[in-house]
Amino acid sequence: MRILTGIQPSGKLHWGNYFGAMKSMFDLQDKGDNFMFIANYHAMTTVRDGRTLRAATRDVALDYLACGLDPAKTTVYRQSDVPEVQELAWYLSCLTPMGLLERCHSYKDKMAHGFEATHGLFAYPVLMAADILIMNADLVPVGKDQKQHLEVTRDLAQKFDNAYGEIFKLPDAYIPETVATIPGTDGQKMSKSYHNTIELFDPSAKKKIMSIVTDSKTMEEPKEPEGNSIFEMYKLFATKEEAETMAANFRAGNYGYGSAKKELLAAYRRLFDPFRERRETLAKDPSMLEDIMRDGAARARRAAAAQMEKVRQAVGI
Repeated sequence: MRILTGIQPSGKLHWGNYFGAMKSMFDLQDKGDNFMFIANYHAMTTVRDGRTLRAATRDVALDYLACGLDPAKTTVYRQSDVPEVQELAWYLSCLTPMGLLERCHSYKDKMAHGFEATHGLFAYPVLMAADILIMNADLVPVGKDQKQHLEVTRDLAQKFDNAYGEIFKLPDAYIPETVATIPGTDGQKMSKSYHNTIELFDPSAKKKIMSIVTDSKTMEEPKEPEGNSIFEMYKLFATKEEAETMAANFRAGNYGYGSAKKELLAAYRRLFDPFRERRETLAKDPSMLEDIMRDGAARARRAAAAQMEKVRQAVGI
């Protein structure tokens, strides 16, 4: 089974990235043939400075390696190191109905939040389909907000196969239901677009956690834990028993949001302090990082070349 996931270097990675996609990838590293790419082409829809994009790409690689990615088990590469992706995106674009892209929730959501309506943002699902199909992926760990884009990938694979013969597999999404949606500090979905994130190695994590938006209930009042942002975040870090204890405290009353936030901070530090130390060590050896990326690119291009040979033959190129 081939497993593939990607992440945009469009800003610092945050808790939503870790629990929505990164952890799933780490958990699956022993389950199949793993590929992880840093989607720097995709990031160009929002990042317009070359120096910023290069630095963010490097930061993403460091974050993944620090948090558990094993380059001996997972092929890690920059999207731009596999130029065949853009070639396949064009072939797929020639078969993509406009209506299919117009129905994508992510595009409409970004327009509602003031993003510029560019072709790159509109055609994002086509490039994502090329990323997946060129690697012949069986399983794709994604956040809940990307599920529709994976459905677009399956639609385009079927359209291509109907036009040119059977070439592509139909990939399946992997979305652990327990972490399908991660709340941000304002109660919305955690997203860089909404400026409500807590970064993986955020020096201001304590300040952001203590500023999580809550209702106006007093410490003495009982509170419903389900749907409460603090509790939903805490469940991501805590054991089942720890989560049950916090839930009971909320329901019993005489337990304030300040106390819950402090427990969340402690749980975050228990998990991420060792990752932070590992990241600092990796950052001191940039040549090692580049060797890992170069090796991953070579392996990824071999996989892409095998798929593109079949595609070019089919389309007559």
